[in-house]
Amino acid sequence: MKKVIKILCCVLTPIIIMCILAYAKVKDIPNTVFVRQGENGLKTSLFEFDRYKEVASIGESKIKKVDISILGILPVKSVSVKSVPRIKLNVGGQPIGIKLNTKGVLIVGFSDINTSNGKIPSPAAAEGVQIGDSIIKVNGENILDIQDLGNKINKAKDNKISLTLERKGKYITKVITRVKSEDNNYKIGLWVRDSTAGVGTLTFYYSKTNQFGALGHPITDVDTGTMLKVNSGNLLNSSIVSIRKGFKGTPGEIRGIFVNEDNPIGSVQNNTMCGIFGKGASNVFSNKLNKQMEIGLRNEIKTGEAKILTTIDGDEPKLYSVYIEKLYPQESPGPKSMLIRVTDSELLKKTGGIVQGMSGSPIIQNNKIVGAVTHVLINKPDVGYGIYIEWMLKDAGIF
Repeated sequence: MKKVIKILCCVLTPIIIMCILAYAKVKDIPNTVFVRQGENGLKTSLFEFDRYKEVASIGESKIKKVDISILGILPVKSVSVKSVPRIKLNVGGQPIGIKLNTKGVLIVGFSDINTSNGKIPSPAAAEGVQIGDSIIKVNGENILDIQDLGNKINKAKDNKISLTLERKGKYITKVITRVKSEDNNYKIGLWVRDSTAGVGTLTFYYSKTNQFGALGHPITDVDTGTMLKVNSGNLLNSSIVSIRKGFKGTPGEIRGIFVNEDNPIGSVQNNTMCGIFGKGASNVFSNKLNKQMEIGLRNEIKTGEAKILTTIDGDEPKLYSVYIEKLYPQESPGPKSMLIRVTDSELLKKTGGIVQGMSGSPIIQNNKIVGAVTHVLINKPDVGYGIYIEWMLKDAGIF
């Protein structure tokens, strides 16, 4: 009997271990998977769960449910498989200047008001207005910018004014009592911001629809961390003028200047968790490495060697070696899809690794654009995050 038990243990133990490993791998498969239209039968063997079966016949943009099981017996999960056309993008890597005007004005702080009777605490704060809120309307009228806000507060007929605020995607109304300050202007005790500007990296341009994508992460307010709502914005040519090398605990930075500000190369229309997107002009690409590449879908990306296309000198991008160390099974779009490490000796010498301003640099593997650089780890400047290209294409409306 003991001999039988021993034999069963020898036989069953490897099977159990294989099933546990396979189960863990299957659970990492996202709920929605993109595959190319017309792909041949995709495998779902015990050791190859990163591919999906019976999708070759799915029409473009159609969705099919695929049940995945272990050894064809134990069901694990059901995924939605969406077929997408073969897409080629003009790959970026060049520095860009970005100017954004916010939707309404963003509240970044509170202030006391100096009056003839002394200081009065912020009336807006007292009524529950919060830092990070955006003022969209005053007394039902849209706000264009800071000057427009001041004019509407000053010219209101009643001391009580109604503010329409956007807070975390929801609209709320607050009634504030304005106060007359020492300079005879009416105020409600707020510091606000209506625009921002900076330098980043272009990721792609889709020539069929003249759409571009950049950064791979949202533009947020420097003081509040709030993702900015875009009213309008411009994409500008930029040129690198200097680099501050990154060290442990101190992120580096690419410093650039705007070039020919009167002639934008694109208009920014959306700022999302996955970057900025909009329409580009015919001269949005000017680099020598400008060429079209197929996209690499998530199930095609592997841990291992890759390249990033970025610019650290002047305005011409160059390929540098990186290593994709980990791929994350994200269920929803976000800028931290993969962990990458810079291995290129030249890039490490000049920048220390990944630096601010490099966000949006395309990640290329097997001659396909698979993502973009998004973040650096503060204590490991040679290590950072990248985003899957399919998330950017989804937010751009191309998928």
